[in-house]
Amino acid sequence: MALAARRANVPRFVLVSTDKAVNPTNVMGATKRLAEMVCQALEGGGGSTRFEMVRFGNVLGSTGSVIPKFRAQIAKGGPLTVTHPEITRYFMSIPESSQLVLEAAAMGKGGEIFVLDMGKPVLIADLARDMIRLSGRSEDEIRIVYTGLRPGEKLYEELLSDDEHTRRTHHPKLRIAKARTVPEGWLDDLLEWLKAPAPKSDAEVRRDLRRWVPEYQPATPLALKAVVGVSSNVVGLSENARL
Repeated sequence: MALAARRANVPRFVLVSTDKAVNPTNVMGATKRLAEMVCQALEGGGGSTRFEMVRFGNVLGSTGSVIPKFRAQIAKGGPLTVTHPEITRYFMSIPESSQLVLEAAAMGKGGEIFVLDMGKPVLIADLARDMIRLSGRSEDEIRIVYTGLRPGEKLYEELLSDDEHTRRTHHPKLRIAKARTVPEGWLDDLLEWLKAPAPKSDAEVRRDLRRWVPEYQPATPLALKAVVGVSSNVVGLSENARL
């Protein structure tokens, strides 16, 4: 899409990225960071199209959002499933996210990664408790069950990589992140990899993604097993406390 936009001399191209692109631990985050890098490379390669990137977290009420999921689970009488008692996420509304994306597109000079001020992260377990209470039910009626972190899932999301810093803009909720630069010729090599005809296994894709996105660190099975074990113990403690 970015290449087509440049060929058609589209004035602006805005990539909606995610906080999961920062120090990614799963394929979704790694490919989002890869998309950012493609836009960075194209911005530095000439042409009349300006490429902008916007990072933010979860949008309330959007497809796949946790609130519709919790609402459906409450309607069925529970339980509400939370992966970990300490997991947190950033949230913003649909109108707010739309307005800030348009604002970033308007103010961008080309190649910036805009970071949206998401406020304070929300503890998902607290959100589940609030939704149970607002439904007129209690935790005795609708339980919260901790299922364990999924592969590559983080306890908390980051908006900036360790090797990045930000600078202010005139908008109070927008900052600009300075990411590492993309080497010259990088995009040509990437396109050769993408066009390769031979099918790749999941393991090969993950291996190659680490080549293109050095900050991508897939979660190890051992670490995931440890986290799931901790979550299972918490479930057991919760059950004992209820009894």
